[in-house]
Amino acid sequence: RRDVLVLTPWLAPIVWEGTFSRDILNAQYVQKNLVTGVVTFAVEKYGYVQFIEGFMRSANKYFLAGHPVNFYLFTDNPEKISHLQMAPENHLFVIPVQNHSRWQDISTSHMDIISTYIHSQFQYEVDYLYSIDIDVQLLADIGVEIIDALVGTISSWQFMANDENEVHKTRSESQATTPEVQGHFYYTASFYGGSVSEVYKLTTACSKGVMEDRENGIEARGHDESHLNKYLLHHKPTRLLSPEYYWDAEL
Repeated sequence: RRDVLVLTPWLAPIVWEGTFSRDILNAQYVQKNLVTGVVTFAVEKYGYVQFIEGFMRSANKYFLAGHPVNFYLFTDNPEKISHLQMAPENHLFVIPVQNHSRWQDISTSHMDIISTYIHSQFQYEVDYLYSIDIDVQLLADIGVEIIDALVGTISSWQFMANDENEVHKTRSESQATTPEVQGHFYYTASFYGGSVSEVYKLTTACSKGVMEDRENGIEARGHDESHLNKYLLHHKPTRLLSPEYYWDAEL
């Protein structure tokens, strides 16, 4: 494709539809005997439980179809999860999680929970791990072209923003403050991942930044997304996914 940017200034590929051969990548992935995990959160207080069935049905069908995937669903109401029919190669694990009074606290706790479970469980069960928001439905195949050490998805809002600088702004006191850097992309916290070891480093660093902010009585404007972007500014992703992979329906 010549209509889009396909390489970053640090020479990481940007994956768009039509820039890869899924057949070749599938053959390489199968030979490595890998398992990929997906983490998602559904909290009843803010209505996210209603999205579980739609997300799981679409992800079971379209996310790394034909390859083994472990889905880790964190929810504060595990007893309300109805039976979901999974593909033979996929497994669903429902994990109870504590509720919080504010949605901001729910959002910023995700990184800490993922880091904790990678250390205690996920590192022994999967090779790659991706975090995806529950309030979406997959509409087409998301395949092994997303697999790499550290993967970020370019925000669709950056792609459409009238003011390019607006998406970079955070509270200046926050640990998540990022400078304006030419060639830097703004990434959505709704879809990111990579190897278990790299995602552990990312979530641990972001969780630490959130804790330091709380101790100082401040919040980053974009909450966990601001901390994600600070980390990816200084630890460049090895692969970027285009906004096609997580498009905001409002746009």
